[in-house]
Amino acid sequence: MRRISRLFFIFFTAWRYGLLPLLRDNLKPGLRHGLLSILCWISPSADLPRGERIRLTLEALGPIFVKFGQVLSTRRDLLPEDIANELAKLQDQVPPFSNAESRRLIEAALGEPIEKVFENFDATPIASASVAQVHFGVLHGTDKHPEWQRRSVAIKVLRPGILPVIEGDLALMRDLAKIIEKASEDGRRLKPREVVAEFDIYLHDELDLMREAANASQLRRYFIDSKKLMIPEMYWDLCRTNVIVMERMDGISIGRTAELRAAGVDFKKLAADGVEIFFTQVFEYGFFHADMHPGNISISLEPETFGRFISFDFGIVGTLSEIDKNYLAQNFLAFFNRDYRRVAELHIESGWVPANTRVEELEGAVRSVCEPYFDRPLKEISLGIVLMRLFQTSRRFKVEIQPQLTLLQKTLLNVEGLARELDPDLDLWKTAKPILERWVDKQLGWRGFIDGLKTEAPAWAKILPTLPRLIADSLAQNQQQNQNAELEVLRAVLFEERRTHRLIVGALLFAGGFLAGIVLISLGIY
Repeated sequence: MRRISRLFFIFFTAWRYGLLPLLRDNLKPGLRHGLLSILCWISPSADLPRGERIRLTLEALGPIFVKFGQVLSTRRDLLPEDIANELAKLQDQVPPFSNAESRRLIEAALGEPIEKVFENFDATPIASASVAQVHFGVLHGTDKHPEWQRRSVAIKVLRPGILPVIEGDLALMRDLAKIIEKASEDGRRLKPREVVAEFDIYLHDELDLMREAANASQLRRYFIDSKKLMIPEMYWDLCRTNVIVMERMDGISIGRTAELRAAGVDFKKLAADGVEIFFTQVFEYGFFHADMHPGNISISLEPETFGRFISFDFGIVGTLSEIDKNYLAQNFLAFFNRDYRRVAELHIESGWVPANTRVEELEGAVRSVCEPYFDRPLKEISLGIVLMRLFQTSRRFKVEIQPQLTLLQKTLLNVEGLARELDPDLDLWKTAKPILERWVDKQLGWRGFIDGLKTEAPAWAKILPTLPRLIADSLAQNQQQNQNAELEVLRAVLFEERRTHRLIVGALLFAGGFLAGIVLISLGIY
């Protein structure tokens, strides 16, 4: 009954914000008439742009649908540009749950009263979103950790009862996706069930705060000596699946550009640093923050760390294999060298394009996508859009792009958007190219060869002392195999010889009997 009532509410909200005419226009011809048409005639807000109608509907349906819209906005390979741009405006601002409930959850998770763990605890949350909210506090020192005394921290608490809400809304989204696929050709092209499945994974990843803490800890380890990026330290003894405690880092949101400019932040340097940080995460470590919007990025104004990025919220991260990184780096380098044949060959070498694909045919498709970009200044070229167009071209050749590359592409679009808001004249390629070339040299050049030797050295150190014995064993095994092979040959020869002998004897006996019969007949004995 709850699902049915929720479904009716969704239908009412779609009518209220003028979404029904948009749905009707995309249905199969036989489904466009009747009651639906009547409802469309009296539907409010029908004169608004379609992207705005979709955004307003998702906002009215609540935080889970808002978050779905945010994820959907990243699938620019599937959505029309006007809808993707409108959905990108969605802000996940959710009323906080009660202070008493927040205290209860923290005390239950940590197993101690708030006052025993925190010298000071601010019950009013500093931020509230669909999955969790954040409080500030100051730690007490403990016998085990006296160095914690008076350390400022941020406490992230998962919303109570969030899992049943998520599961209920996800079930409805799956039902709606099936209906859309059956009722609309355009809906089928947008692959709604695939998008909902992707959203399901993201949401459930965010429900385990220990996973988020581990992601943050790994990125912090990579950038511990960086002068450009700071990531909060996790206090592992105070981290649970629904509560995590981390170092407090104060800064100004990167979206508040007027305040940053007034503080004297160098926007050109900030934009270049942001791009470098992202590409370093991708190509140096193959592990990147995949939810980089202004709410998760701040800039430090402290004198000793002035102008550095601060990252938060690591519930969604992307990982890339060496094959993925090689595919991306060489594709970008080949693109900017206008070597479209190499781009086509890379698609085939990756194994994502059928091996029988004609290189010339794929090269022509890639050229038609990429060549128009070179009529523009480099600063206007979007690597995210280039990557998206390559993915779209690949799909024409029956290729399913790997999910981690789709996640990378949407994050790259976010990074580019932020960087160009800070510095409209940013030449993204000028910033990214040295990182890509360094990575390719590390993998394929002399440096890569030497690094490979270093990596394999421990294995060789264990193998070399046993090498004489292994060689002797191998020779003995080969000798035994050769002897066995010779014996098999001899057995086969003997078998053939015996078989031939039996055939000859049989033939002789037959011939002798035949001749004896002729002689006896000729003598008149028979």
